[in-house]
Order: sequence, then structure tokens, then C-alpha cells
Amino acid sequence: MPDPSPDTRQEVRDLSVRLILLLGVASLCGSLVSNGARSVTGPYLLHLGGSAAVVGLVAGFGEFVGYALRSVTGGYVDRDRGYWKVVIAGYGLLAAIPLLAVAGRWETAAVLIIAERVGKAVRTPARDTILSHATTTVGRGWGFGVHKALDQVGAVIGPLVMVAALALTGGYAEGFLLLGVPLAGVALVLFFARSAVPKPGRLEVGDGGGRAADLPGVLPYAAFIFLGMAGFASFPLISFHLKAQSVVPDAAIPLFYASAMVVSVVVALLVGRVFDRTGTHILLTIPVLSTLTVLLAFSPDPGVALAGSLAWGAGIGIFETALRASIAESTTAARRGEVYGTVSAVFGTAWFVGSAVMGILYDVSIGYIVAYVVIAEAAAVAAYLLMYRSRIVVRLQEGLGNLIP
Repeated sequence: MPDPSPDTRQEVRDLSVRLILLLGVASLCGSLVSNGARSVTGPYLLHLGGSAAVVGLVAGFGEFVGYALRSVTGGYVDRDRGYWKVVIAGYGLLAAIPLLAVAGRWETAAVLIIAERVGKAVRTPARDTILSHATTTVGRGWGFGVHKALDQVGAVIGPLVMVAALALTGGYAEGFLLLGVPLAGVALVLFFARSAVPKPGRLEVGDGGGRAADLPGVLPYAAFIFLGMAGFASFPLISFHLKAQSVVPDAAIPLFYASAMVVSVVVALLVGRVFDRTGTHILLTIPVLSTLTVLLAFSPDPGVALAGSLAWGAGIGIFETALRASIAESTTAARRGEVYGTVSAVFGTAWFVGSAVMGILYDVSIGYIVAYVVIAEAAAVAAYLLMYRSRIVVRLQEGLGNLIP
């Protein structure tokens, strides 16, 4: 839409803030359901007779699908523009979680777990595209930071709900059924959000985005994302270490995860504001945090391991907030869903590959994990510097009328 008058712009800003908060609350409820289940799916599959290999395959494939399919759904969103129906359909697949209570067999549970991850792949590009329109007038970093913080609040509460259910009932089924309650909240909030802003694209003022998707720095940026995530440890591996080495009692492991999520909430809010001032440079903290995570989280000392878990949580808060904001800032509205989907596919593939490599190296030596992460993150920094150099050259060429070859 063209630049509006000051009064109209304030109305757009107020409506944008309302939409960001509504989508944040929807994500809070959805994250509560999904993360509550994910905190116990490994033990639950074992409870139903699945092997350790089954647990690893289901968890890894679910995460891979949850990210890789976003390139498909993102392209569909750009063509169809039916943002809300895609978001609602994706959140609808969260119904797979309470159904875990009656799975009965590990094969059935595996299908439901993967179905929930497919739902994540369906809704995320459309939801992030809606948010990209809403953050135009309030600041990309602030908008995505607030949304991520609310999402992570759900990620804190969900595991605690399962811990409470297990402590009170001793069974998984009651916990999964309890996680079905927030689904009503998701449906209600999405109804209000869609009613308030049926056409989110109208919230975007100006020309609808930048040109960075066409700059030569895009390939190095994708390389930075891949290498940065390939060197970023997964919490399942951290939690495996905590249990295998008896670093803390089993009941304390979900608390490590919840503590990491608390840190990610705070960091997401701070990073949002920093991004609006410094741009993508905040992403250079990821290699540092990745290295700190593996140096600390795999320690036999509980306090040191907790510090590593908190560093992991900070990395999650920074990476996802700054990544989503940078895409919104640098792509045209017409291609944004596709770019969100493609970048998410790169992100998820890298995390899957990195997790598999680190899992194999763990059985050999933790020292090998540290060496692998240092190499991957050093390469990520090099890719970022190449991206930054490419963008400077392009901007100089534009400013000097293409006098620089």
C-alpha cells in the first residue's frame, strides 16, 4: 500500500501490534502443546516398545520434515495468498498430540509425532509472511522478537505441564490429553486474528520489501545459515549426555530445557531491538554461542552443563528471531513465503545433518565434537564476511552508477 497519512499510519501500527500479539498468543498455546509432547516423546516411544534407533529415526525425520517441507508450503503461500487457511490447517495438525494418549503402538505414535511436525511445516511460512507484513511499521526485529518470546513462553510451560502430569498420575496418556486443552485457545485466538486482519498484506506500507533476495550475497547467507546450524548442538543430544553420564537426576533434565527456554525468551526480546539498530550482524554471536555450548553442556559438572544449556537457549533466541526478521527486511512481499520456506529448509537440513554428525562423534569422543563445531562455525563466519562484502560491492555499484566492474 502507498505511504499513508500520519493518522492512518498510527491506525495501521496499532492494528499491526494487535496482530503480532494475537499470533504470539496462538504460538504460545501451540508451542505449549508441541514442546510439552516433545519433552517426553523419546521415553514414550520406548514405553510403547520402540528401540533407541526408532527414537532417533522418528525424532530426526520429524524435524527434517518439519523444516524441509516449508520450501513447498512457502511457494504455495506466495501463489495462493490464502495465508489464514494455511495457518489454520497447520495448527489443526496439533490435534495429533492428544491422540498420542490412545496410540497403543510405537508405529502409531511415530506417525502422529511426524504429523505434528508436518503441521509445523505447513503453518510456519504463512504465519511468518503475515508477521512480516505486520512488522513493517513497528520494526522487524521488535515484532519478530515479541512473537518469538511469546512462543518460547509456551516452550517453557509445556514441559512443566508434562512433568506435573507424570508426577501426579504416573502415566503419559493423562499428560497428552491435558495438552489438548490449549488447542481451544489456539482456535479462539486465530479466529480473532483473522477477523481483525483478514488481508494482512494491507498492513505493509511502502514498496513491500527490499532487494536482498536478488543480491549475490544470498548464497553466502544460505551457506552461513547451513554452517551455523550444522555446528549448533541439539538439546536431545545434550539431554542424552545428562542422562548417560548421570550428570543430574532424570527429573531435572526437563528443568534444564525449561531454563534454556526462559533465556531464549529474554534474549529474543533484546535481540529484536538490537536487530532494528544493527541488522544481521547480531548473527555473528551464533558461532560464539555454539562453541560455548559444546564446551560447557557436555561437562560432567551439573553447574557447567547448565551454563551450556543456557548458552544453547540464547542461541535459539538469537538465531530464529534475527533470521526471520532479516528475511522480512530484505525480500519483496511477492516472494517472501517462498524465501521463508527455502531458508527454513536449509536451516532444518543443516540441523539434522549436524545433529547426526555430533551424535556419531559423541560415541567416539566429546573432543571430536568440539573440533567439529569450531571448524563449522569458523566456516560460517567466513561465509558471513563474504556475504557482507558482496552486499557492499553491490551498493557501491548502485551508488556510483555501475562504475565499479
